[in-house]
Amino acid sequence: MAETILKYELSDGVAILTMDDGRANALGHQMIGEIGAGLKRAETEAKAVLLLGREKRFCAGFDLSVMASGLEHVAPLVSAGAELLLDIYTHPLPIVIGCTGHAMAAGALLLLAADVRVGAEGDFKIGLPEVAIQMTMPVFGLELARDRLARNHLTAAVTQARIYNPVEAALVGYLDQTAPAANLAETAMGRARDLALLPQPAFRNTKRKERATTVKLIRDTLKEDSRTFDGAAS
Repeated sequence: MAETILKYELSDGVAILTMDDGRANALGHQMIGEIGAGLKRAETEAKAVLLLGREKRFCAGFDLSVMASGLEHVAPLVSAGAELLLDIYTHPLPIVIGCTGHAMAAGALLLLAADVRVGAEGDFKIGLPEVAIQMTMPVFGLELARDRLARNHLTAAVTQARIYNPVEAALVGYLDQTAPAANLAETAMGRARDLALLPQPAFRNTKRKERATTVKLIRDTLKEDSRTFDGAAS
């Protein structure tokens, strides 16, 4: 049995999920599955969720060993990743991300799917490099970016594959704020505690309505778009 690469804790009504695969926190099937299971568990015992990475590494994107292995392997992984992003984007609880370092490709998409994003200050890279590495962005990535990034930065961020430092990322829309790395978890936890106070079902119902148009577009295109995932996402 594979060793767990996601730690789950419950504190002050907040489910804390910490990714740590000992490397770059790539989204492989195991990581996707463990995050999904953590989110499901949180629904039954928490009022908010905080997702963290390991020091200096939040998430490097989809597992490159799978991404280089052909469409028959790529499509199931990217489709599973798309489902995880939708789970986060539509989760009934508030979801806060503490971005502990680099967040590239699918790692940046995790930021776009969450409700509040707090990034560690430092020499870190955040963004969607797909076009620069000869990959076409999938529809679900484009639509999450369209929904969460500042309109006047969308083309540079997505089609021109611009990569940002944390301060720039907050201006563009990948992050809501930054914090010193030493205080990141505490700051993000504070935001999660605040959001946990929002009453249900008002929060989940309003969140669902707010995001319904984007969710429908992604759902309507995901099956057809999956045929292009070989070289379509990273």
